[in-house]
Amino acid sequence: MTEERDPLTHAVIGAAIEVHREWGPGLLELPYQKSMELELKWREIPFVAQLRLPLIYKGVSLEEDYVLDLFVQKQLVVELKAVEKLLPIHEAQLLTYMRLMKAPVGLLINFNLSVLKDGIKRMVL
Repeated sequence: MTEERDPLTHAVIGAAIEVHREWGPGLLELPYQKSMELELKWREIPFVAQLRLPLIYKGVSLEEDYVLDLFVQKQLVVELKAVEKLLPIHEAQLLTYMRLMKAPVGLLINFNLSVLKDGIKRMVL
């Protein structure tokens, strides 16, 4: 599935481009998170922000939660970063969230680059 055939992914990337156009690189993650929430709201794209997933190990709650940055239309996990470069651990984190949410598609978006498209990774289960 390519972006052209995935209008939801395309719409979320469009929102991220607008946020990056406004702020550019160099901020911490929180302003990008809040700005993405506004862009998605303004574009009428349903999402849940900061979705907490309880960690259960062999039936016992670990009293810690994973926190998804954005879960869009109950099918797309979006993990936002503001780091020097994306690492394999970031990809593993996104894949774990996707598996836990049974989401077929995920986006890893790193806002800390001059050209945003160089910081976007789309993953499919």
